[in-house]
Amino acid sequence: MKVSGFSFIRNAIKYDYPIVESIKSILPICDEFVIAVGESDDKTNELIQSINSPKIKIIDTVWDDSLRKGGEVLAKETDKAFSEVAEDSDWAFYIQGDEVIHEKYLDEIKNKMQKFKDDAKVEGLLFNYIHFYGSYDFIGDSRKWYRREVRIVRNDKSIHSFRDAQGFRKNNKLLKVKQIDAKVYHYGWVKHPEIQQAKQKNFHLLWHDKNWVEKNIDNDTEFDYLNIDSLRQFEGEHPEVIKKRVLDKNWAFSFDPLQKCFSHKLKFLNFVEKKTGWRLGEYKNYRLI
Repeated sequence: MKVSGFSFIRNAIKYDYPIVESIKSILPICDEFVIAVGESDDKTNELIQSINSPKIKIIDTVWDDSLRKGGEVLAKETDKAFSEVAEDSDWAFYIQGDEVIHEKYLDEIKNKMQKFKDDAKVEGLLFNYIHFYGSYDFIGDSRKWYRREVRIVRNDKSIHSFRDAQGFRKNNKLLKVKQIDAKVYHYGWVKHPEIQQAKQKNFHLLWHDKNWVEKNIDNDTEFDYLNIDSLRQFEGEHPEVIKKRVLDKNWAFSFDPLQKCFSHKLKFLNFVEKKTGWRLGEYKNYRLI
């Protein structure tokens, strides 16, 4: 079995993406890792090269920032990396620049790829998610956070990234996937408040023009992490590759997990989910088999 990792990135240093940790977290079970590095305002290319692994294949790209409909440019960059995956790879493991896989899941992931390698009905593998917010000590626990996403796909070039690169489609149809017992640790909402605010302004430009951003995004210098509906304390252990970042955190964030800010409708929906595990109205960009 041959496995290729793939991802895309731009301005990783400027917006403090843990892309090195992302790559390193899955590199042990990948035979190669294809990374599309967009033209950046910092030394992102050198950062990726610093990993110093013969498995890594860098492709230089230029983002088309006019592709703002639904954040389409993110899907285009994902597809650029996927298109360079080795033809003889069985699986392609996708990871975004703010996602990390805990080392405790690597054996399970590899075993499931091996198990379904020759089962053509299985087009992808579905992961659960943990979303960190504000600091490395809190995670989102409300309906605003997506619970699952496809992160491993069969090396089938009729598969393409969908919308803003959150999932995949095959010939515009949902992928048929198997759920696996592994989680993605999502750290996109853990940055110094100044960097988070700058990143938010830049990120919205992938969907809207500058006039919209100026009118709709606060001109504050720091992101307000307290504007959140619900969090709970993280009680687990972070992946080994991210632990230095946890120790080096240079900002303070505290939150009372008992504090909840829900409408009556959301209170009811959260109650149903906690009692039954069923999320009413959940968007699923996949077909579970």
